[in-house]
Amino acid sequence: MVKLIALYKTPENTEEFDKHYYGEHTEITKKIPGLRKMKVTKIVGSPMGKSEYYLYCEMYYDDHESLKAGLKSAEGKASGKDLMSFAGDLVTLMIGEEIDE
Repeated sequence: MVKLIALYKTPENTEEFDKHYYGEHTEITKKIPGLRKMKVTKIVGSPMGKSEYYLYCEMYYDDHESLKAGLKSAEGKASGKDLMSFAGDLVTLMIGEEIDE
């Protein structure tokens, strides 16, 4: 499986962020074609103490082609546009491949 990973730094106003993220953004993102599952993790700290990060989201696709097609779709573009409108300065996006050991 291939994952699109979104790592969010802590926003100034976590209530506003949460309201938009869970109320609008995840609903748009869940409609992206080819998305198999979406897992969100709230960061609560690190072994060294407080973390600058707030959320970690993993979006699973069957393969790179499915991910690319999903991101190019109308729903993928809408999700990206929404992301940039409320968290463009907070998010780092990465692509990963799961390794079964």
